[in-house]
Amino acid sequence: MLAAVKGIIRGNTVFIENEDLYEYDGSEVVVTFLDQPVRNKKREPVDWDSFVIPSERGKNVDEYMKEMREDDR
Repeated sequence: MLAAVKGIIRGNTVFIENEDLYEYDGSEVVVTFLDQPVRNKKREPVDWDSFVIPSERGKNVDEYMKEMREDDR
C-alpha cells in the first residue's frame, strides 16, 4: 500500500490524525520530509588546532608520508 498522510513530528514520533491508518498499526513505513528542519541556534565553530600538538613531523607531513609509503615493503 502506498499512502500519503500529513503529520507533525514531536521528538522522535510522527503524529498523524487519520483514523483509517489504525489497521496498519505496527507496519513499516517510509517518512518523507517536505520541509527543511528549523535551526534556531547556530553551532559554535570548533577550534581543531587546540587538539593538535605541533611537531616536526607535522610540518613536513607530505615528505613523511612519501617515506612511509616507499618503505612499506
